[in-house]
Order: sequence, then structure tokens, then C-alpha cells
Amino acid sequence: MAAPGQAVGSGAVETCGLDQILEGLKLLLSPGGSGSSSLQITKHDILLATLKSNLSALEDKLLKDPQWKKLKLLRDEIVNKAEWPQNSVDITWSFTSQALLLLLCLKETMIRLAAAFNPGKPNPRTPEVAPALSPDTLSISQQKMVQSILQFVVIWGVCPYLMPGVGVPLRYRTEFGAVVQDVVRLDVAPHATRRLYTSCKALLSVGQHKSLGSLIFCRHFGDIAAGLCQLGFCPTKKPLTPMEEVLTEEERTVSRGALRDLLDQVYQPLAVRELLILQGGPPQSCTDVKTQLRCRAPAWLRRLCGQLLSERLMRPSGVQAVVRGILEGAGILDLFHFQDKLTVQQFQRVSTTTFITMSREQPQLAAKYLLQPMLAPLHRCLNTAEVPENDIVPGTILVSEEELSRCIEDVFKVYVVGNEPLTVLLDSLLPVLGVLFSLYCFTKQSVSHIRSFCQEILLWILEKLERRKAISSLKGFAGLDKAIPSLHSLCQFRAATQGGIMITVKEAISDEDEDETLYQKLSSEQSQVEHLGDLLSHCQECGLAGDFFIFCLKELTHLAMESETELKPKPFSSKSLLELEQHHAILVESQERKLLVLQLLAVLCERMSEQIFTNITQVVDFVVATLQRACVSLAHEAESTVESQTLSMSMGLVAVMLGGAVQLKSSDFVVLKQLLPLLEKVSNTYPDPVIQELAADLRITISTHGAFSTETVTVAAQSTLKKKDTEGKIGEQQISCNRYTEVAQKSSQTGQESNEPSTTANQQSGSITTEQFQEVLLSAYDPQIPARAAALRTLSCWVEQREAKALESQEQLLKIFLENLEHEDSFVYLSAIQGVALLSDVYPEKILVDLLAQYDSGKDKYTPETRMKVGEVLMRIVRALGDMVSKYREPLIHTFLRGVKDPDGMHRASSLANLGELCQHLDFLLGPVIHEVTTCLIAVAKTDHEVQVRRAAIHVIVLLLRGLSQKATEVLRDVLKDLYHLLKHVVRLESDDVAKLHAQLALEELDEIMRNFLFPPQKLEKKIMVLP
Repeated sequence: MAAPGQAVGSGAVETCGLDQILEGLKLLLSPGGSGSSSLQITKHDILLATLKSNLSALEDKLLKDPQWKKLKLLRDEIVNKAEWPQNSVDITWSFTSQALLLLLCLKETMIRLAAAFNPGKPNPRTPEVAPALSPDTLSISQQKMVQSILQFVVIWGVCPYLMPGVGVPLRYRTEFGAVVQDVVRLDVAPHATRRLYTSCKALLSVGQHKSLGSLIFCRHFGDIAAGLCQLGFCPTKKPLTPMEEVLTEEERTVSRGALRDLLDQVYQPLAVRELLILQGGPPQSCTDVKTQLRCRAPAWLRRLCGQLLSERLMRPSGVQAVVRGILEGAGILDLFHFQDKLTVQQFQRVSTTTFITMSREQPQLAAKYLLQPMLAPLHRCLNTAEVPENDIVPGTILVSEEELSRCIEDVFKVYVVGNEPLTVLLDSLLPVLGVLFSLYCFTKQSVSHIRSFCQEILLWILEKLERRKAISSLKGFAGLDKAIPSLHSLCQFRAATQGGIMITVKEAISDEDEDETLYQKLSSEQSQVEHLGDLLSHCQECGLAGDFFIFCLKELTHLAMESETELKPKPFSSKSLLELEQHHAILVESQERKLLVLQLLAVLCERMSEQIFTNITQVVDFVVATLQRACVSLAHEAESTVESQTLSMSMGLVAVMLGGAVQLKSSDFVVLKQLLPLLEKVSNTYPDPVIQELAADLRITISTHGAFSTETVTVAAQSTLKKKDTEGKIGEQQISCNRYTEVAQKSSQTGQESNEPSTTANQQSGSITTEQFQEVLLSAYDPQIPARAAALRTLSCWVEQREAKALESQEQLLKIFLENLEHEDSFVYLSAIQGVALLSDVYPEKILVDLLAQYDSGKDKYTPETRMKVGEVLMRIVRALGDMVSKYREPLIHTFLRGVKDPDGMHRASSLANLGELCQHLDFLLGPVIHEVTTCLIAVAKTDHEVQVRRAAIHVIVLLLRGLSQKATEVLRDVLKDLYHLLKHVVRLESDDVAKLHAQLALEELDEIMRNFLFPPQKLEKKIMVLP
């Protein structure tokens, strides 16, 4: 719409000030200039009198006050250009008209002031001085004044003239709205439609100014849009003559164009939300215009809003705008990718629900337009995909870090979070499971944030798939089924710069380097099998791990059933060279498959617990596979001790079930009957008579559903159960520990008997007798390892409890502990380490010096292993002392620094580890020696030839930064730059991945420290200052 005051020339009159115009607006809002609150009067006549009084006061000011001359001239100039009547019998319209004229004056004045403004060049000598403020800028109080007058313009110039069902009625907004509705007179000139057209046109003109437009459309966009919809699109009931028409067709066309322009310019989620409000909800009761209850939007308005909403949706980022308009939040795939965490949570629900709903109702469209684009990065690197020739160059990035991370996170949100095992979802993800598993294996070898996503996705789909398809997928993961799609042979995963992973074209290995190719293949297969075992360890409850274990057993039996005669080549004369080569390839492939199955079984046996079988069917399948393998061995006359023991164990398992360990039902015996043919074959052909008899008796017990059971079955069950409880050295260790248990019990009983109930709380040391103490001391030299370790633990416990007998013999205890440090069994020397540490906590001055001397001695006095154990003791002492370690700073630091120069690499690494532990507790006391420590760490990290020592040096920096935290900027002020350069040097040039990881962790710690130092967290706190 054309602005009423738009044609006013900038030089027509002298520009008036903003203060005069705002003073005029303030007069309209009197009494008190307090805005709408002063006008919320319940009596209509008082409200009308107030409006009339304010209009008169404004007119008197303009006519009689010479200071208001400029404003009067400007208003008259705008009035001459205006095309609407300013005066009416309806006082509310007169008020609205004058308010609109002042708003137009305000807009024109702001335009002129901005055009005449010349800020000048900034002074380079005072760059900190803020630039000059434009004279058309409104203050906060002035903006509130404009907002108040705009509120009255809308409620008296727009809302009363809207048809029922168009927009939100005034009486539903505030109590004042009901008063406004009753004082407006619709029966006097100008016509209601003309008033609505004038108000919308003037407001749009004022809104052309940027700052004024933001004030108008942020709060009143919905009402203005409702007015434009009614003006431009409301149909007339019958053809009208020119005299009857209120608006011309040209004005209606202008209104329609203004509405579309306005919708295109404003914030799109706001436009969507207001259009949805205008479109309305379900039908409600509707009365006359006077009361105007909420009623359903007219049909023409609902159709119009639907069309306008469709146009919003088809615009760029339209889906996001629509969802933002509904939830104040964002488009299917794009909804997952917001940076704000709260917004992501809201939009994830929308996008996930959309995925699930479309997949359920329109699976073909969902697969084509949602799932395929989401999974495209994974499809791109399948072995079934064709890699373009221009992408075969080694190092070419096929899938970037951001693209792969986004893909995996989206799959996790749709599949795992959505948790709807729809057919289209499962079928879409099934082809790329091989790539997902390869990615999972790669993340297990390094640190990556998408590892958990990959694991959760794989576990989810393996659980939701049919068991047959799940087993088939696991075969592909293990390399037993080459038909399952997997990662392309030209593709490889690589760590990216931001901590993620990307997929690139691998470099070709020359034919000459066959050893490297073979090594990579074997190591890859080994790691895949191990990672598959880790994955299946989470699938035991659902039974998938047990089913795959049984499959591997059956596969092993199937491979054993291959006739050796078929594998033997025929005479050379009867075969061509090509046939011999093919036959040799088959032999090699068969052997590789056997080795892979055996490797799988070994890993599964190692990783799975005894609860791998979750039902009777799996146990029976396991026994069937074992019996079949035994029968195959008999057929090949290859019976061995291992086969015999396995067969005996499996049959014992059946005997346990039949012996009452499991409550069997009739349906379970139906499953057990699968064993009858195999048991009969074993009882007739197996050479061992014991196994023959057991097989026959088991067959009878199963056939009679347990009604008849021989003594052989009972004995076999009992024997199998006993084997589980008697393994290794458990029994021997239990016997050896009896002495320690008796001593401990006697000690406890003596302590209880020697104290009265009234003095229990004050129980002191002296609760052990001399005989008990001597007995434990002798046990510390017992040749039985469990007894010796138990004695050392008992002595440590007495030291910790400050028993008088133990504290009086501290030198003797120290000697015992130090002698046991040299013991080769970890159970003993770890107990000795604990004892020395506890003793040093009681008497650090006496014991620490001796330990440091022993740690600092050469190889000629103590073995490297003993010195390492003493180093462990020192580390525990440092931890136990805590802040008190500062008292022993000098001897500890000097000993550890000298240890860094030791010829033994393990001792150097131990010294560095202890140095790092010490530095964590010294804080500001580290200052005097910080240069020595830093110089030592830099030299070791750059020059030491042993990787273990370099790792330890970098780890010291990690511990140092982690221990000092925010105090690092003060304590390490002089050396922080040197440490930073060292860490960057290690990240760039160090060949060891572990050292690089330590350096990266240190850089992250340093980054966090500097961020908190430069940008401290903002805290809302009050400071109370006492003035002198």
C-alpha cells in the first residue's frame, strides 16, 4: 500500500524534533501519561470523556503553543496528502485518526533526521570511543510510548471492524477489550470497512521504517494480517453498485498485494503461527457481532490460510519455518542438525515421529525420499557400489567427517530412539550393516564419539531382525559369508581432524610387498573377530549369542564332514594345470574357513559367560552339534581325547537337566527327543564303554520322559556339577587361608571379650596377644603363597588400625614387607606394597628416607623389578599424604628427577609417573622447581629412545595440568608457553599413537584452562562494601 505521508518532501518544512511528536502522543495517552493502565475504566461515558479531553488538549497545543508550530505544519502537510476523514461523531475513530497522523509525522521526522545525519570520521587516537548515535534512534522509554499508542490504534482502528471468526476477538484478550467493543459506534461515518482499510494502510506506511516496523509487526502482525485478509479476500454477498461499494476493486487488489508482501518480509515462523491462528480450529458456538464469541473461521478464510501456508511450506527452508511456527523449534533430516541442545531435543521428536509415521503409512515414499538420502554416505562405500574413476585416486575423500558423523547420528535417532522395527526400516539398513560393523571395529581401535552410536545401532537391529537374518548378518561380519555387502576394497576409514572419522580411497600396496598385505589381512580378521565377540557379549539375554555359538559348532561339524578323499587331488596326468590351480584354491579357502570358525569359537568361549544359553532348545542344539561332530570323528576314525572329553561334557549336561537341575515340561521332552537318533548311534559305535552306557541310559530316560532313570545318569550329573566347583588351585588356596582366617577370628573375639559393653566405643589397640602376633609374623614367611599373602594383609590391617603390637615392631614389619617385595607372586608383593604404604603413613619421616634410598640405588643392589615395586610404594605414599607431601618435596623431587636419568627405561618411566603424581599435590609449592621439571620433561619427550618413557613424560604434563586446573596460569606462568610448544611438537612429529593421545589430552586440558581464564563463567552475585 502507498504511504499517506510518503510524498512529503524532505525540504517542505523545517524538521521538528522527535520530543515534540512523542509529547503529542503522551497527551493522547493522558491523564498521567501512563499508557493503557490509566484508561482501563469500566464506565463507558468516563472513557469517552477522557478521549475527548485528550484530543482537545492536543488540538489546543497545536493551535496556541508557538513551540508546536513545526509539528502543526508537518501534520497539516500530511493531512493534505491523506485520503481519509480525520473527524467523526465516533470519538474512538477521531482518536485513532489523530494517533495515526502523529505516527506518520514520527516516521517522516525520523527519515529526515537520518538523511541529514553526518557522523564524521572516527578519531584514530581514541578508537575506544563509541561512534555517534543516529538522531532517529528512540530511547527505551520512547519505544514504550510508541508501543502504547500502537496498542490503542490496533484495538480501536483494526480489531472492532473484523468480521466474526476473523482473528481473535478483543474480549478474549483483556478485560479492557470488552469496554472498547461497546464504545465503538459502527452506525456512523466513516464505514467500518473504510476505517479498517485506513488503519491498515497507515500502519503499513509507518512500518516501512525499520525501527518502527519492528515495533508494529512483532506484536500486531496477526491483527494487521487479519484485516488485510478481510479487505482483500472477503467475498461480497451480492453484486454492488458503485454507490454501494465501500472499497474499489483497485483497493482490494492493493490489499491482497500488501498481504503477500508482508508475509514475505516478516519472520517466517511468525507468519506460519499467525496464519494457523487465523485458520482457526474446530467449529464453536457463534452469536451476534455485538457479543462476538469465538466462532469458527469463515470458509473463505480457512481456504485462504491453507493456500498461504502451502506457499510458506514451498519456500526455501519452508519445512523448518512451518515446524518452528508450530513448536517454536524446526525439516525431517534438517531437524536433527541444530546446534542448540534444547532445540535439538524438541526437533528430534518431530523428525523421528515423521520418519516412523511415513515409514508406516507410505513405506515406498519413505524409503526413496527419507531413508535413501540419510543412508547415502554408507551406500557410497559398499563393495557393491561403483566408485567413479575420478575418485579412485588414493587419498580422495569419499565421505567427509561431518557427513559421516551426521549420518550415524541420524540413523541412531531414527532407529534406536524411534524404536519401531518396521519392515522398511529394517530392509533399508540391512545392506549397510557390513559398513557399520567395519566402522564400529575402527572406532574400537581409537577414540571416537560415534563408537557408542554404532554399537547401539548394531545391537538394536540384531535384536529386531528375524533370527535367521541376524545370524546371516553375523556371518557377514565374521567373514564367513562373502555375499553379504561389506566395505569396498578400495575404501578405508581414517581419523579426521575434529575427532571424527572419514572414508577415503586407500593407497594401493605394491605386489612386491606381499608380507605387508598378508599381515594387514590377518590382523584385520583377528580384530574383527574380537570386536564381534565384544558385540555378542551384549546379546546374551536375547539368545542371539547362543544361537550364533551353535551355528559355529554346526559349521565346524559341517567342515569336518567333508571327505578327505574329495580334498585329495587326482593324479597330475588327469588334470590340467588350471584345474589343479582351482583345486588348490578350494583347499586354501576351506582351510581358511576352518581356521576362522575355530577362531570364532575360541573368542566366543572366552568372552561369553555360562548364561550364553537361555532356553532348553539352545542347550539341546548345542548337544546335537557336539554329538554330530563325535559321529563324524568316528566315521573318519579320528577320535581324540579332546573329542571324547567334549562328548562326555555335553552328555553330562543332558544328564544334569534330566537329573532335576532344571524343571522340565512335556514340551521340553519333545525338544530333547531330537537327541535320540544320535544317542543311539553313539551307544552302538563309540569305542568307550562308559560313554556307550551313558548314551544308552540317556536315551531311555528321554524316551520315558524321566519316569525311568538309571544310576549311571545320576552319577554323570553329580560328576558334572562337581567339576564346576573344583577348578585349579581354589581348593588349595582355601585350605592355605584357613590359618589366616582363624587368626583374624581370634583377634576379633579377643578384642570383643577384653572390653566391657560400656567401653566399646573407646576400644583401643592391644586387642591382639603376643602369641597371635608372633604366629602371623611366622606366617609371613610361609612357603604357601595364600597363607603368606594373608599374613601380610593381616599385618597391614593391624598397622592401619594402629595396633600397639604392630606399631612397636615397625622396623621388623618394614623388613618383612621389604623382603616380600622381592617375591615373584603378585598376590604376595602387592600385599607387601600395601603394608609398606600403610606403615609409611604412620611413620613417614623414618621410612620414607629408606625407601627413597632403595629406589635411588643402582642395579647392583636391587633388581629392576624390586625398584619398580618400591616406586609403586612411593606413589601410594604420595597419594596418602595428600597436601602434607609438601614437607617432603625436596627429597622426593630430587629422587624422581635423578631416576629420569637412570639407564633402565622402565625405571625412568616409573620415576616420571611418580613425578606426575607428586606435581598434582604440590600446587604453588612447585614454583621453585618448575623450570627443572619442565626442562626434564621437554628433554625426555623429545630425545628419549624408548616409547614408554616418552609416553610417561607427556602423561606427567596431563597430570600436572589436571591437578593444577585453574591455578596452572599462575604456577606455570613462566613455562606454559614451552609446554604448549612441546605438546604441539609431539602431536605433529611423534610416531607413537599413545603418546599423541596423551599430548592431545594435555592440549584439551590446557584449552579448557585458558578458556576459563579468558572467559570466566558469569556469576550473579552481590558484593557488600563497607565504606570508611
